[in-house]
Amino acid sequence: MIRTIQLSRSELLRNLRSRVGVRGTTLPVRSSSTKSGPKVYARPAYPADEEWTTKHFIILGGAVFFSFEVGRRFFGKPPKDINEGTSVSPLTSLKAPVYADISTAIKAFNELEDLLGSENVSRADDVISSHADSAWISHHAEPGQKPGLVIFPSSTEQVSKVMEICHKYRVPVVPFSGGTSLEGHFIQTRHGVTIDFRNMGKILELHENDLDVVVQPAVRWEDLNEQLSSHGLFFPPDPGPGAEIGGMIGTGCSGTNAARYGTMRDWVLNLTVVLADGSVIKTRRRPRKSSAGYNLTNLIIGSEGTLGIVTEATLKLAVLPEQTSVAVATFPTINDATNSVEELVKRGIQIAAVELLDKDMMACINAAGDTSRSWSEEPTLFFKFGGSKNAVKEQINQAKKIVNSNNSSSFKFAKNEAESEELWEARKQALWSTLASGGEGMTCWTTDVAVPVSRLSEIVSQTRADMDASNIPGTIVGHVGDGNFHAFILYNDETKSVAEGVVHRLVERAIAMDGTCTGEHGVGMVKRPYLETELDTATVDTMRRLKIALDPYRLLNADKVRLVWRIKVQRKYIGSTNKL
Repeated sequence: MIRTIQLSRSELLRNLRSRVGVRGTTLPVRSSSTKSGPKVYARPAYPADEEWTTKHFIILGGAVFFSFEVGRRFFGKPPKDINEGTSVSPLTSLKAPVYADISTAIKAFNELEDLLGSENVSRADDVISSHADSAWISHHAEPGQKPGLVIFPSSTEQVSKVMEICHKYRVPVVPFSGGTSLEGHFIQTRHGVTIDFRNMGKILELHENDLDVVVQPAVRWEDLNEQLSSHGLFFPPDPGPGAEIGGMIGTGCSGTNAARYGTMRDWVLNLTVVLADGSVIKTRRRPRKSSAGYNLTNLIIGSEGTLGIVTEATLKLAVLPEQTSVAVATFPTINDATNSVEELVKRGIQIAAVELLDKDMMACINAAGDTSRSWSEEPTLFFKFGGSKNAVKEQINQAKKIVNSNNSSSFKFAKNEAESEELWEARKQALWSTLASGGEGMTCWTTDVAVPVSRLSEIVSQTRADMDASNIPGTIVGHVGDGNFHAFILYNDETKSVAEGVVHRLVERAIAMDGTCTGEHGVGMVKRPYLETELDTATVDTMRRLKIALDPYRLLNADKVRLVWRIKVQRKYIGSTNKL
């Protein structure tokens, strides 16, 4: 039997807040007969049975917002800049990146293993460690900052599929090519995947008549030049031993030949690049010049793997000079040496290379005993000349006149190839000799800056004086023909803060002279704090906007060059404190 009863307001809303505008509600009830009398069953009141109240709207709104936020974060579009209508992306305007949790990352790792085969992926401790840190970088990884997986693709197509998987699961990626960088470029701050290009080390095409070559990222520059020498060609950028083309592009490196031949940016025609979502682009074709569209080639060079992953490069080549020679000049003071360099540059004398080694550097080379002769322990310039026989002879005579006018103690030039090798050998041993002089427990902090050549004497002298006053061992060596020099600073746990102070003052000094915090090493993690000082906030915010445009999930080499999120917050995600 169905009948209705009228429930009073107090009975219906008992234990609830008083609600404005709610009248008594008529509800159908069902009854049945029992010994004690009829039993009544009443269904609860639904929102449809009464007017909606503030609490209803709050509960429903919260549920909708929660569902929307979950969908947006895990299935929707990338997080957007709060200042969506602006041209720049200040760090404070960014929402937190969302990376894969442990279970999701493991799914991605398994798919990568299925794609590449078990022989091309590794979770072995020694492989993980070798891709997390190195003895010679100046910023070492924190505990837990290491890749969860190292993979070894062998083609652009595989790299593209790798990025599709990592993009789908939001797994951070660090490209690794050579591992000789010095500023913490390949540290895995987010504990994701490291892509090692060791299986992509081929010279693909040589266009001898066009003076260019197509290579994969794991080709070493020394090996490339060895192959090219039989064709009378060479690739001019010459950074440290073991550097590979992919890493050289990432840092925009140079080397001893930069005074005459320029940097990596001057020797790349085009790039094949895999973007964060797996898209593949080619930045341009092979002509020596093009004004078609944006210069995406130079956008990628020096981006340190934060905008895309280079899988092929077409490089320009130079003709080997008919003759080369080397000369060495010593000076009583650093100022005399650097003044000579300034005059050489001002007169437009085309010297292939000019390198400065200070007196402490020369002492380290003598102590190491790895060269065939002993050296005067004075500030020393090493010159390299190249061209026709007459051109080389003229360059040597011009250099000799200039150094003599700047109080040179000696000037010796090589009379044959064997003497050239002997004289240049000291320059090659600079870093290793400094490391050898440190002794047990000492670490070498290798840093570089560059200034306009007219300020070279000032900054080198001030830096040497600062190192001496700080009572910390170190040497100076520089590609001074273009105003770039390096400081090799030795320290241990007790003197690390002193070394940090010397480096900080060196960088601040360079920027104050209208120079740069890094001439060729790149930014990585070490030089990142100085970018806004050197460039200004709006410029760095523009870089960040470019990063977000090409990598909206912020997967590629996160935390390098410019921050993609506040460091203290990143540890909530798949970063340095998690272990897969």
